[in-house]
Amino acid sequence: MNQLVVGDLTLMVRESSRRKTLEITVGREGELTISAPTETEEHLLRDFVTEKRYWIYQKLAQKAENRRQLPRKEFVNGEGFLYLGRSYRLKLVEPSTQKAPLKLVAGHFLLRSDALSNAREHFVSWYIARATGWLNTKVQAHAKRLQVEPAGVKVQDLGYRWGSCGKGNRVYFHWKTILLPRHIAEYVVVHELIHLHEPHHTPMYWRALERAMPDYEGRKQWLVGHGIEVEGM
Repeated sequence: MNQLVVGDLTLMVRESSRRKTLEITVGREGELTISAPTETEEHLLRDFVTEKRYWIYQKLAQKAENRRQLPRKEFVNGEGFLYLGRSYRLKLVEPSTQKAPLKLVAGHFLLRSDALSNAREHFVSWYIARATGWLNTKVQAHAKRLQVEPAGVKVQDLGYRWGSCGKGNRVYFHWKTILLPRHIAEYVVVHELIHLHEPHHTPMYWRALERAMPDYEGRKQWLVGHGIEVEGM
């Protein structure tokens, strides 16, 4: 079963033999996922969704309101673009002044005017390149401290997720992680590395995360409340 429809709610079903409990997550674009132990009976899934339906509606309403209020970025002089929590103003420059389509120089993003038609693609490529280096450094530092051995780091568009752990202990991060403040991006790193010890969000997982990052709760709540602010790209 790939999907579960309960009334007006449609959820993607993810099953895992390692999971012991049911969990519902609401994605950044309102995607609904129910994670369950392998071969969980459908009526148990339906009962769980029914029990949580008011919580689901509240989350969907909150995310819809956040998206409604979020202005889309415009690639014009003076527009601000985030990088590690700081906003840098955009400045369009003549093609003859720089080789790269996009650069960050002296507190400004400099975008060649002939690259304007593909401006978002250039920004995404720039962010992915910077995120790959920054996140690799943080993963290596924390992995040693946490005694885990990630197989590698991959930066890409993960949809509604900030990060995930794949097969073979490879760690994935959304490229938008590099837009977050440093201490919040670092929380995302530690959050995923703890999953190499504990695959699911069990009480044991959260205890391990607290030992690794005692102030994680404040960082987590910041991400829940303000993470939507980086969605304007």
